[in-house]
Amino acid sequence: MDLKDKKIGVLMGGMSSEREISLKTGTAICNALKETGYNVVSIDVGKDIAKKIADEKIDVAFIALHGKYGEDGTVQGILEIMGIPYTGSGVLGSAVSMNKVISKELFERHGIPTPTYEVIYKKDYRKGHKFMTGFPLIVKPANGGSTIGVNVVDNIGILDSAIYDAFKFDDYILIEKFIDGIVLTAGVLEDMALPVIEVCPKKGFYDYESKYTPGMTEYFIPARIDKKKTEECQKLALKCHKVLRCRGITRTDMIMDKGQNIFVLEINTIPGMTATSLIPMAARAAGIEFKALLIKALEMAVRV
Repeated sequence: MDLKDKKIGVLMGGMSSEREISLKTGTAICNALKETGYNVVSIDVGKDIAKKIADEKIDVAFIALHGKYGEDGTVQGILEIMGIPYTGSGVLGSAVSMNKVISKELFERHGIPTPTYEVIYKKDYRKGHKFMTGFPLIVKPANGGSTIGVNVVDNIGILDSAIYDAFKFDDYILIEKFIDGIVLTAGVLEDMALPVIEVCPKKGFYDYESKYTPGMTEYFIPARIDKKKTEECQKLALKCHKVLRCRGITRTDMIMDKGQNIFVLEINTIPGMTATSLIPMAARAAGIEFKALLIKALEMAVRV
């Protein structure tokens, strides 16, 4: 299939709390593909997405959505029904990767190290609930990304407010043991692991502001860890990609503690593609420029 003869629809925006980031990702993808000579249309995703896709008569969808209704298998299901190839993971891989509880259960099943955690359901939660012992903890919604609704809790006094904040975004949440260490991330491009990136937020915790504000975080490529640990990160990223039935491009976030033990935090099936995003950064370090990365994503979509 010659992709330059096809109409590509970049699905962006959406209805999740990550809408603004998705618009940035989608705009960057649209601009780059247009500059490369592709026939591209941007589609802002809403409840009428099936009609918009049909009206635009697109041949391939480049999914630039983040969060609910975009990264969780729902829009992928619509595209499957319509017979339109799309970038990224399929319905199953998207759904299980988006859900931090299910993905952690699969990590544990396959011997992938991940921080200790427990799950709290909104309908069951009462103030005074007995949690795992030992602060600090991380409180996060079971679904979602961009660290929205995520808080580090270092004392009992602020635990309830962090829990209620997470419940704003989901009906069940994770209470996870906070690992103090080096933040690492490893991308996968189909079946190839990209260079590992070390993430050094200036304010300590890699939160929404640190992720999307230029200058708030320093990145090291390659990561300042030894070769053996670099290879371990890449092997873990490839294993997560396979275990969660992913395809295309993914990014696995990890942390290495002071004893050099590596823990997997989560996998992202639609990594950001903004000016400060990690996958374009890692691809560049591997000799793959941004436009070439996008073309590879499209080629993988039509080969499925």
